[in-house]
Amino acid sequence: MTKQPREQWATRTGFLLAAIGSAVGLGNIWRFPAIAYENGGGAFLLPYLIALLTAGIPLLIMEYTIGRKYRLSPPAALRRMARPVEVIGWWQVAISFVIATYYAAIIAWAVRYVGFSVGQQWGDDPEAFLFGDFLRAPETPGFLDGFVPGVFWPLIIVWAVVLVVLAFGIRRGIERANKVFIPLLFVLFTALVIRALTLDGAALGLDALFSPNWSELGNGSVWVAAYGQIFFSLSIGFGIMVTYASYLGRRADLTGSAMVAGFANSSFEILAGIGVFATLGYLATASGVGVGEVASAGIGLAFVAFPAVISEMPLGGLFGVLFFSSLVIAGLSSLISIVQVVVSAVQDRTGMGRIPAVLGIGGLVALVSLLLFPTESGIYLLDASDHFINQYGIALAALVGLVVIVWVLRQLPSLQQNADATSAIRLGRWWRICLGVITPLVLGWMMVDSLRAEFEDNYEGYSTEFLLSAGWSVAIGALLVGVILTLMPWPAGGEHADLDLEPPADGKDR
Repeated sequence: MTKQPREQWATRTGFLLAAIGSAVGLGNIWRFPAIAYENGGGAFLLPYLIALLTAGIPLLIMEYTIGRKYRLSPPAALRRMARPVEVIGWWQVAISFVIATYYAAIIAWAVRYVGFSVGQQWGDDPEAFLFGDFLRAPETPGFLDGFVPGVFWPLIIVWAVVLVVLAFGIRRGIERANKVFIPLLFVLFTALVIRALTLDGAALGLDALFSPNWSELGNGSVWVAAYGQIFFSLSIGFGIMVTYASYLGRRADLTGSAMVAGFANSSFEILAGIGVFATLGYLATASGVGVGEVASAGIGLAFVAFPAVISEMPLGGLFGVLFFSSLVIAGLSSLISIVQVVVSAVQDRTGMGRIPAVLGIGGLVALVSLLLFPTESGIYLLDASDHFINQYGIALAALVGLVVIVWVLRQLPSLQQNADATSAIRLGRWWRICLGVITPLVLGWMMVDSLRAEFEDNYEGYSTEFLLSAGWSVAIGALLVGVILTLMPWPAGGEHADLDLEPPADGKDR
């Protein structure tokens, strides 16, 4: 195979919209509001902002710099630093593969709920409808049990959209898609927030979210939650930003782009908090209970609490269409970026063309997704896989990668020089301190804290057998796959991954 020329973003705006589209996903809408509410309300914004400035943006800058400097996917870029470190890159690729399989299923649910909103088909009991009528979930989880057509067909549509966008490439596919998705998401969600703010009880919900409980700032778990939210919401730690930045031009402004993407993501999270809690305030008022009794996160918020609100409010069908369409668009922009990590890594290592890589590797991801998650126990498999791959996949891979890059390979000075050569905002000692000290300590504490909780009680009360097979095995399996892919011999067409592709230190083209 001949070496394929590296694609590039057509404009900086296109790259930024794609990076923002990757970061702004389902977690921004259904995770941040609940995390903020449970950890000091308005006071949570202080540790959240500190976490953004000391971990989120510094990590974004580092990943952008690695991607732009080597112009390669994570495994090939890390291999350029030191050959044994390639295993971390393939570990991240395996993590992206796993996440893509179940993330698509949640988007498929949201697709169905756009239609359900019109006729409010969940009736008087949205929870029973979700787990019973729609997902057909059994009382206890199993494996590869009954088939659920209501999830399978929208999941096919989701994968068709994703693979078509990826097949068109960086400029004509991902960039053009995000130029539509992100403005549309902003318009839809802004309309939803405006409608939510006009509801009776909206002020009650906003008061519950933003009233500061300053005493919580002395609680270490609040700070861990702030760093965890920033970390998981910015799409850092599993190869996405390295991959996207590898398609940048040599003169791209890296620090400025990281600032824009980081603050845009956080702004959307706060907007989501306003919309979600204004809506929950209405539900609490209508039900005659406190906001705390209706506040929830994740699937419970999106597919149980919000349908309950939609059933109660005037023009609820329109509100539901806006909300679930926002979930679909936010999910698609993130899913595209996740699958691109896998496609790009295989392209770089084999020299395979984009369309064969998308159809072959992207098609394999889609096939696994279609086999596992439109099943009656799909919800349980999704829940366990998501928990363990996040806690012991993304976070652990990021911690190991950071320690290796900063302390073992001592690459920060070189990366800083590369970023400063083309960026408007120059990096100082603060950047090295954040990545060398603050972020590893916080990630390490997150690991210890999470493991302690893991061994105290089984996650969600699931059986140990199920957690071993659907949780721990997924997280450990991603690492083992990374090791195997590193050791595998690859076709000669991928030899270009070892060529010297580093741009000059002054950022000028040769």
